[in-house]
Amino acid sequence: MAFRKALKGTAIIGTGAAAALLGLSQLSEYRKAQTRLAHVAAEGELQQPFKEELPTRQAQLSRLQNTEEFDILVVGGGATGSGCALDAVTRNLKTALVERNDFSSGTSSRSTKLIHGGVRYLQKAIMKLDYEQYMMVKEALQERSNLLDIAPHLSAPLPIMLPVYKWWQMPYYWVGIKMYDLVAGAQCLKSSYVLSKKKALELFPMLKKDKLVGAIVYYDGQHNDARMNLAIALTAARHGAAMANYTEVVHLLKKEDAETGKKKVCGARCRDLITGIEFDVRAKCVINATGPFTDSLRKMDDGKNTNICQPSAGVHIVIPGYYSPDNMGLLDPATSDGRVIFFLPWEKMTIAGTTDTPTEVTAHPIPMEEDINFILNEVRNYLSPDVEVRRGDVLAAWSGIRPLVTDPNSKDTQSICRNHIVNISDSGLVTIAGGKWTTYRSMAEETVDAAVAAHGLGGVSSKTLGLMLEGGKDWTPTMYIRLVQDYGLENEVAQHLAATYGGKAFEVAKMARVTGKRWPIVGKRLVSEFPYIESEVRYAIKEYACTAIDVIARRTRLGFLNVQAADEALPRIVEIMGKMLDWNEQKKTEELEAAKKFLYFEMGYRSRSEQLTNTSEITLDSQEVARYTKRFHKFDKDTKGFITTVDVQRVLQNIGVQIDENALHEILNEVDLNKNGQVELNEFLQLMSAVQKGQVSDNRLAILMKTAEESLDLRGPVTVDRSGGGV
Repeated sequence: MAFRKALKGTAIIGTGAAAALLGLSQLSEYRKAQTRLAHVAAEGELQQPFKEELPTRQAQLSRLQNTEEFDILVVGGGATGSGCALDAVTRNLKTALVERNDFSSGTSSRSTKLIHGGVRYLQKAIMKLDYEQYMMVKEALQERSNLLDIAPHLSAPLPIMLPVYKWWQMPYYWVGIKMYDLVAGAQCLKSSYVLSKKKALELFPMLKKDKLVGAIVYYDGQHNDARMNLAIALTAARHGAAMANYTEVVHLLKKEDAETGKKKVCGARCRDLITGIEFDVRAKCVINATGPFTDSLRKMDDGKNTNICQPSAGVHIVIPGYYSPDNMGLLDPATSDGRVIFFLPWEKMTIAGTTDTPTEVTAHPIPMEEDINFILNEVRNYLSPDVEVRRGDVLAAWSGIRPLVTDPNSKDTQSICRNHIVNISDSGLVTIAGGKWTTYRSMAEETVDAAVAAHGLGGVSSKTLGLMLEGGKDWTPTMYIRLVQDYGLENEVAQHLAATYGGKAFEVAKMARVTGKRWPIVGKRLVSEFPYIESEVRYAIKEYACTAIDVIARRTRLGFLNVQAADEALPRIVEIMGKMLDWNEQKKTEELEAAKKFLYFEMGYRSRSEQLTNTSEITLDSQEVARYTKRFHKFDKDTKGFITTVDVQRVLQNIGVQIDENALHEILNEVDLNKNGQVELNEFLQLMSAVQKGQVSDNRLAILMKTAEESLDLRGPVTVDRSGGGV
């Protein structure tokens, strides 16, 4: 109500907003100047030597095992945990970090990829007169600005369109978005603006035209979340933090305090999950930054502790890039059940999400079919009827678990504030819980401040504001041109390397092998439709990748973009890693199977493959059945009732097309529901029925057989003259 009442004063607010926004360009220049000063100050005050060469994982483990005592041990290698390690080590504190899985393997890699203050949180803050949420938004907007500055290769401003379908909503939303700009102040990325219906459709032609009044465009940040998390961790390692992934805490170490007689946490018993070796890591202070698993470590400290986190699952889907413009996102502010849906271009694909439902804590969250369909239905509501939103276009889907701070008065997770808490137990365990990706740095600063005060660690104040992250310092918007010119990389590959590794892209390029082609000279792709190259797998091992999953999910983002493409790349990835890490055949097989399981369950491959099963209903009419049966029999010349690779190869040879035999096996295997090495007529009809319903799209066998049939029909019967026979 408070927000609606504000509409009465729209003219006054609008005038004030306009006056304030006149100075935004000057404020922007001021912010840039302050940023430059912050970079100088942050780097100038550091005393820890910056390592040009990253220590190996084995060297890091050796430090963890052989250091007598650290000042701080951080448990958890997500954004917040890595941020705590970077904050602590740059204060000249002896710092260690252990992560049970890989860096960013949990929630931090499964976000909406936005760096934002939270438009809807500001709306709630105003409507409920909630000062805490208002301050959270203000802090997040300040941190958004810093993150865009310290990792420019991994992040950029993104315009987001809010379509308006009712006239009264235009001033309502305009006031709210302008307040978002004003709260950002000098950190405002670009001023928001109003679009007419015609202009909105020019910029977002896929948008539903019916009843569209116009649109409002505002700016937030977007980033590559897993790579950003990794950049934070690698920066901490270069500054001297001893860090190891795949190292779990078995139990906390405690000793009796001489003054109080109480047991105090003094480190952790750890296990290297790669070798199984256990060792103690002693530290004056232990920080619990385990995200959704916060309560597990708290109960390891004291079994009587009650839960302080309430997990919420957020599902996202990835669909082809043609569903959205290259550089314009979309916000649905009020879905059918009151949630907010973002529809964003990312890595030349389109992300849609997220859901927000209570869940159980698990290390392997699975996207559910009902959540995928909910998102697709909401997308349909905003796109033109000309754009058919098909279930088969979902290329990947994932679920991330948000570690929300429990509010005992809330009825559902949507109303929970994404703010954070810092808690210090009686035994001295420091816990950071809740919060947002965007505010990881300020959360880390607050946590280390609390740790320093509680444990008397001394040291200096935080130095991370303005501190450049891995790859950011030497990056320029045009550096990809040097990669093309100096190394002979494809333009698309060079742009990808620059945007992923920043100034470190040249190291990846140096590791690229010669292709043997005229162009590109170096840089063999892992899969043809994505710019990921084989040398990235080799470089990933330098970045502490230990498994094939690390490569497809977090060093590259292939698993998040297209599960089928990732599945096709896996054998080569495992082969390269096997050579570098000296894996035997059994280990290679285990890695391949584990990665395929990850894609199948956690990246939505199961949901995709279940759209076509041996129990799928055939909903074709008699004419369609006859047409597709005729097509099938062009391949099944002997009327066996099934086709094999031999049948397909014979037809392709007749029309002058050659396909590798291994590729043909893969193509048929996608439709071979019985897994007997052949595609039966009923399986083919199930496929065509699923294609017609939009459950399956871009199926290679369906497209191949249709194209072959058309080629055969165009050729027609062979004449006697052409056959060379007959009297």
